[in-house]
Parts: sequence; C-alpha cells; structure tokens
Amino acid sequence: MERVPLSVLDLATVREGHSSADALRGTIAIARTADELGYRRFWVAEHHNMPAVASTAPPVLIASVAAQTRTIRVGSGGVMLPNHMPFVVAEQFAILEALHPGRIDLGIGRAPGTDQATAAALRGVSPYLTVEQFPDHLRTVLALLGDDRIDPGPAARLRATPVAESHPEVWMLGSSTYGAQVAAALGLPFCYAYHFAMGSDVDTALQLYRAGFQPSPRFPEPYPMVSASVIAAGTTAEAQFLAGPSRVMVQSLRTGGRLGPIVAPENATDLDPSLPGTQYAGTAEEVVAGLDALVERTGARELMLAGTVYDPATRQDTLARIAKAWGL
Repeated sequence: MERVPLSVLDLATVREGHSSADALRGTIAIARTADELGYRRFWVAEHHNMPAVASTAPPVLIASVAAQTRTIRVGSGGVMLPNHMPFVVAEQFAILEALHPGRIDLGIGRAPGTDQATAAALRGVSPYLTVEQFPDHLRTVLALLGDDRIDPGPAARLRATPVAESHPEVWMLGSSTYGAQVAAALGLPFCYAYHFAMGSDVDTALQLYRAGFQPSPRFPEPYPMVSASVIAAGTTAEAQFLAGPSRVMVQSLRTGGRLGPIVAPENATDLDPSLPGTQYAGTAEEVVAGLDALVERTGARELMLAGTVYDPATRQDTLARIAKAWGL
C-alpha cells in the first residue's frame, strides 16, 4: 500500500524541572531523528509568553535545525503574520532559503500565537500590524518571495534578498474555513490544524479549499495537508500513560489556566482518561490505522504529526515506530 508522506510539527515544549535550552536541544534531536527516518518536513511553531513553549522565533530555530539536518525540509508551522511586517518575514526566509536551497518552508498563520496583551507588546502601536491587513500582507510576502502573479504595489522597489536563486515554499495554515479559502484563492498548499481542532469541521474546510482552488505555477492542483497528534508505544496502555501530559494541557486550557511546563506522565494519572489530549495513542499499528482512516476521510496528500509528551525521547520513539509501520 502506497501511503502519503509524513511530516513533523514541534513546539519545543518545556518540561518540569528543565530549561528552555533543554527544550530547544530536544527539538533538534527530534529533527535529526525525523531526518534520518525519512520524514518530509520538520516545522516549528510560533508561540509567545507561554511557560511551556520555547519556540518563540521560528526563523532562528529553523536556521539551527536546518544546519543540523541533511535532507528534510524545515519550516514554520507557522509564522503568525499579524505579529510581523511582511518585508521582515520575506527577508528572514530569503536568507534561510539562500543558506539551505530547496529545503525551506514558510507556513503562515493569522492567529496571534499568544494572548492579546502579549500580541500588543509584539506589535506595538503600529497601525500596519492588524488582522484586517492579513490578506494584503500575505500577498506582499508572496510577491517579495518571487510570486510573479501578484502586483507588489508599494513593495515593488524592495528586494527580500539581492539575487535570489530559489524561493521558500509558502503554505497557508489554519483551523477554520477562512484559511482554506485564502489558500484556494492564491493557489497555495494548505495545512489544516486538526491536531488542536478536533471539534471543528475539517471536511468543510477541505471541500471549500478544493472547490475554490485557483491553480498557481508551483501548485497546479490543490495540495491539502492535515496535522494530527500521535503517540505510539509498545502497548496501548503505555501509549495512554504517555499521553497523560497532553490531557493535563487540555484541562489547563479549558479551565482558563496558563499552559505551564509539561508534567511527567506519572503526575498525570489522576485525570479522566476520556479527556481528549492525543488523538491517536496506541501501538504503531493502531496509530497507523487511525492515520489511514484520516487520509481516507480527508483526502490529505500529506500528514503532519504533532504530539505533546514529557520527554523528547518519547517523540523520537514514536516517530521511529510510526515510520516503520508506515513504510517510510
């Protein structure tokens, strides 16, 4: 059976008793494992002022990950564009592409990746950094990164890098129909964030994406990717035990608390096991069966695997088990 490619999303999560430096080293170790196992992409997120997440500046972390891997594509999942001026984003990713040609992805999102007070601290008093300007800013980034279809407007005199030989692959990210429709209109690949939006309508979003897709030079047809949260272990019981920290995270978010450092699995055993956390937790065979069903349901052409765990070694083991069962 020929299966779709698999990719990896990582947040550089900080666990109890460890530092941000430990979290970042863990991310790099996970990326190396994904590279060796044959995963297609390794993306890092953008979150701010969260005690549990060390991935605050995707371009910086991407540079380190790309330098310490060989062939895997490395990118952002994603850059939250309302937090940044388009020219700055284009310059950063043009440099990354020049350093690692053919390996850089720029995934772009519309959410702030933080609370409103922190978003205000990021954006200052600039009248140019608002969600309402997202469509125009996205088009500006595309124009600056070599999309000749788009009139750059006032940015026509700007160059993201003096002499580009190649350009990063730009993705639209989202967990709603909005992102799907933007991606369709611009002929971009689209990644639906199903790993934290299980209750949302992935089916409707992808239907709208396919129905409205306007072909582009790089993508003549729709290219949907769907993310999912996974943990694979030797037994179902062990996987459920390792998924405990993800249930703590969900409980914290639902009760309005701040997402604190990731707790050890043994400190999460008193939670209701039915509380949603990891979508697919079980043996590699069980997880793969769930992912196969997700592909069949959504028509995804690629899957991106996320997962909240205490120890980076757990993620490495998960990726190894799934890679073998998937046939990478």
